[in-house]
Parts: sequence; C-alpha cells; structure tokens
Amino acid sequence: MFDSRFTAVIAKEGVVAIVSCADNEAHVANTWNSYLSFTDDHKILIPVFGMVKTRKKVEKNNRLLLTMGTKEIEGKMGPGTGYLIEGTGEFLKEGAEFEKIKEKFNWANRVLVVSPQSVKQTI
Repeated sequence: MFDSRFTAVIAKEGVVAIVSCADNEAHVANTWNSYLSFTDDHKILIPVFGMVKTRKKVEKNNRLLLTMGTKEIEGKMGPGTGYLIEGTGEFLKEGAEFEKIKEKFNWANRVLVVSPQSVKQTI
C-alpha cells in the first residue's frame, strides 16, 4: 500500500493535514510527518494531545482525508511530491496502538488510528 516514494516522503519533515467532516462542516488539523508511525497491517498512528474538533467530527463521521508531502523528494513534475490518503479513523486512549505511540511521544493522551483505503501520489 505504501510505496518506496511514500516512505521517502514521510522520512522527511513536512506538514500532514487531517481533514474531517461532519454536520456539513469540514475541519482541518495539522501534524508533522515525523509524528507518523505505521503498523504491520498498514494503519497510520498519529499521536494526539488536542484535536478536540477532529475527534468530535470523527465520532459522527469516521471518514478522513490526509495530505502530506515534502519538497525534498522528486515528484511527478519536478521538486516536491505529495500524497492524498483516504480512509477512516478512530481515537483510542488505551490498547497496544496507544501504548506504542505513548512510548515515543509521552505527551500524547490519545492516538488517532487511520485505516487507509487509498493512497495516491498527487504531485
């Protein structure tokens, strides 16, 4: 699901946008590429301290869009490449996935677990 270019992109620092939508309103939260962790079954784990609006939207509609990129990896049209991930998410405050994140980011009080359904290179 994650090709070598995607892996190279997330190894560089860049912004990750997390888009949630419920009640006819979209909301965008941001994090960093370096905060992302991955499970063997291709889930994305994101440490969370706040993201209150995102959590409330995900409780009503668990569909998410994530975009990420870096200008340091060659893309389709020159310097820079980015990805769009479509999937579902859930916030956890216990369990193995939460503990994995808590070990790396002691400030995290939750983990956003994203289950990708599609991963597309956009640029």
